[in-house]
Amino acid sequence: MTDLKDRFPRNTRVEAKPESAEEPSWSSRGPNAPAPQGVPDEFAISSEFQEIKSRLHRKLLEGLNLALLSQRNRAEAEQEIAALVRRLLAQENTPLNLGEREQVVEQLVHEIFGLGPLEPLLKDPSISDILVNRHDQVYIERDGRLVPTDIKFKNDRHLLQVIDRIVSAVGRRIDDSSPMVDARLEDGSRVNAIIPPLALDGPHVSIRKFRQDILSAEDLLRNETLTEAMLEFVQAAVRARLNILISGGTGSGKTTFLNMLSGSIPHSERIVTIEDSAELQLRQPHVVRLETRPPNIEGEGAVGQRQLVINSLRMRPDRIIIGEVRGAEALDMLQAMNTGHDGSLTTLHANSPRDALARLETMIQMAGLSLGEAAMRRQVASAIDLVIHLARHSDGGRRIVSIAEIVGMEGEVVTMQDIFRFERRGLDREGRVVGAFRASGIRPRAAEQLQAAGIDLEETLFTDLRPDGR
Repeated sequence: MTDLKDRFPRNTRVEAKPESAEEPSWSSRGPNAPAPQGVPDEFAISSEFQEIKSRLHRKLLEGLNLALLSQRNRAEAEQEIAALVRRLLAQENTPLNLGEREQVVEQLVHEIFGLGPLEPLLKDPSISDILVNRHDQVYIERDGRLVPTDIKFKNDRHLLQVIDRIVSAVGRRIDDSSPMVDARLEDGSRVNAIIPPLALDGPHVSIRKFRQDILSAEDLLRNETLTEAMLEFVQAAVRARLNILISGGTGSGKTTFLNMLSGSIPHSERIVTIEDSAELQLRQPHVVRLETRPPNIEGEGAVGQRQLVINSLRMRPDRIIIGEVRGAEALDMLQAMNTGHDGSLTTLHANSPRDALARLETMIQMAGLSLGEAAMRRQVASAIDLVIHLARHSDGGRRIVSIAEIVGMEGEVVTMQDIFRFERRGLDREGRVVGAFRASGIRPRAAEQLQAAGIDLEETLFTDLRPDGR
């Protein structure tokens, strides 16, 4: 193997530690994927298979020059490592058929270059979330539903090595003094990890995968997230510079919808985006992207969303888009909306449009100002024009369940009226949600603002929809 010490990758992160020489037990195939031809499902977790993998892994670690390996292109390196493993298998005369040998090759390449057992899940575009509850229990979300997988780590130690590989790549650490961490993979996917003593059953990892493709308006119509009438209205609202709050629960599709909605912003405008973890994929040419910074190892140097919102006001933005408002920055966001930065967009976690306004009040109080309830609500009522609420239903479908307009104050209460809503009726025999989108029949007050922007919507857009929801 000495002839391979001068041959390996550039611009790729390689973390192969001697203590991982005991090769873990896991299947490199994705959940519900068929085994390679001639390879039984049980073989991947057999003691014979694991013994062969462990032996080959040790030989690789002993023979590779990791310093040179980190200087080569990853694709080339993976091909050469795979070729090396095949040669080692041939030298050992191992009793494996072709399918079994390729399984060994694939898993060892994942272990050296990627995130071990998680690598095939990360490469599967149909998976949106990866949830590692324990080293021997991994779930995924596909099509809006959680399903278990046959993926397993060998033990907690192996899972910790993968977690350390993720966080060290972004200059963070995870140990007893700092047992939880947020990080981001190279493709933008968000990672949260928490380890004992905070996690009682062993290390836990949650990965929200980053979509490489943006769902278009046509995709959302095809998925029955909304109707054509609703789409026409919200796109017109963006062009007319209405301030829009998108609310919903976890995984309801808020960021996906915000991405789609931002496509209606004219390309002539300057946009500043502010996010905790960069997920927005705006296609306009004049976009400035800002991201918060966590504290360093000493607990210093953190830059939060509120600081970025305040700074963005000095950057001459036409619009400000906040990926998710969750704290004291809510006050500065509302003030920006009220002081010339109309047309701004943001998302917020809430169970209903009314709950979204209540959460805004709570966040304003986090700013430490002595504002009365009436003053806070007037601020909200004057800043926000529309609240679009999304929900993820039991069948995995994500739908807009309400588009509500804030029409002002009545006493000390913010008044709202539904423009469109989704009426749920029940479930069919296959467990799919049955319901219909409805227009309230009320012409929104914002129609005047739309007309002032040169956008004329037909009156029939706001009349009740057909029984099938179209």
